[in-house]
Amino acid sequence: MYAAEHALRTPDRPAVVMAGSGEVLTYGDFEARANQVAHLLRHAGLGRGDHVAIFMENEPAMLLAEAGAERSGLYYTCVNSHLSPDEVAYVVDDCEARMVFAGGSLAEVAAGLPGRCPGVERFVISGSAAPAGYERWSDAVAGMACDPIEDESMGAAMLYSSGTTGRPKGIWRPLPEAAPGDRLLAHEGLKAIWRLSEEMVYLSPAPLYHSAPQANVALALRLGATVFVMERFEPRAFLELVAAHRVTHTQMVPTMFARLLRLPEEVRRLADVSSLEVVIHAAAPCPVPVKQQMIEWFGPILLEYYAATEANGFTLCDSTEWLAHRGSVGRAVVGEVLVLDDEGRPCPRGVPGTVWFKGATNFEYFRDPDKTAESRNAVGDTSTVGDVGYLDEEGYLYLTDRASHMIISGGVNIYPQETENLLASHPKVLDVAVIGVPDDDLGEAVKAVVQLVEGEEGDEALKAELVEYCRGRLAHFKCPRSVDFVDELPRSPAGKLYKRLLRERYFEGHATRLL
Repeated sequence: MYAAEHALRTPDRPAVVMAGSGEVLTYGDFEARANQVAHLLRHAGLGRGDHVAIFMENEPAMLLAEAGAERSGLYYTCVNSHLSPDEVAYVVDDCEARMVFAGGSLAEVAAGLPGRCPGVERFVISGSAAPAGYERWSDAVAGMACDPIEDESMGAAMLYSSGTTGRPKGIWRPLPEAAPGDRLLAHEGLKAIWRLSEEMVYLSPAPLYHSAPQANVALALRLGATVFVMERFEPRAFLELVAAHRVTHTQMVPTMFARLLRLPEEVRRLADVSSLEVVIHAAAPCPVPVKQQMIEWFGPILLEYYAATEANGFTLCDSTEWLAHRGSVGRAVVGEVLVLDDEGRPCPRGVPGTVWFKGATNFEYFRDPDKTAESRNAVGDTSTVGDVGYLDEEGYLYLTDRASHMIISGGVNIYPQETENLLASHPKVLDVAVIGVPDDDLGEAVKAVVQLVEGEEGDEALKAELVEYCRGRLAHFKCPRSVDFVDELPRSPAGKLYKRLLRERYFEGHATRLL
């Protein structure tokens, strides 16, 4: 089912409740306003297979823009709300968006898009004011019908996953040949895997531009559940929402666990989490002690999975399994997990290699056949996103490293090449490596290891200067939180950087290079 059916059956049931503002969208409201967006898209000349971009923080308009595109047969790309104007413009241009929906809270960055994105035909922004080149959301949908468009068809998200060069890449699949209300096998599969139900009260504490929160909330709305959306995560507020609204389901990342566990003992002891039935988590490896403490606190209700935005495979591990296989991300439930060496041969159990999934989904990297080919084996039925791990004797997967030295900080994937390229342009920097280092809060934190030009002094003032040099030019989550100076970076005679040697210095004492 989807909102249209719920609007008929339970029009007054809350569909979306914003945790901070208290704004409520009933299923009747949601259906009518999503249809207005669909009519707006058709009036703008967009048809099945066209693309729109959504650059918003967590707010009702973001979900309405997605719903309008999804029932119009469009691809919609949710853009990371922390990106700089140039970074946002790259994604908007690369996904071939004909229309952009922006959030009023992001107006300062959004204002730069019309001049950077000549392929976009219309810019719409929520809020009371509109920068040059934009229409206000309220004006754009005014007069649009609240009934469904005549040619409804199923659209889909086309989200972006960071590339090894630092440029994100779109993950494209053919649109389903279905109407919005049709049952889809993918939806039924995720509903079963994540143990979602129509009766649940779902709390979403994460940014909705991420693939997992976006998918979970979309599924919850198809089921007719009530979804509470946190504008941003705050640990005390999270616990208060769970208690006040008897939340049953949520999806989190390990950084959220760590912040909950840092609350005063009395706050944790008094928190009522008895309504929780399922706490899904993924996006980053969870430190074993953190997960152990969360299971002791919340009970054996943690459900961990490992998957990529590419959806080329899926592993699952409930709390009982995890307690018997601590550190594992589970066994395959979609696709077959293979761990292969550099020659493509199966690794013995317990021996790390590249993680592949056989039975790959039909994703492609948008407009990039070379990257698509790189992700596949020669036959084309097995794919990888480059993670490294091993299987135990019972087929449980453990992750130990990442290809291309990707950093996962607070559940966000960060590829360091872009930051390295920027720092290398600083006049005082001779050589640089950007790596992830252990961090109790974020899992990994971004660190720059810098070799200075001869004659420069590596003091605290220069560290601060290099950090600010990045923060003025890149999204802040990509910027180093700390800087170390070294006499020389470890490179081969051919100039290849041995980043592994740098990482090992900081990860000494950890069982794996993942926290």
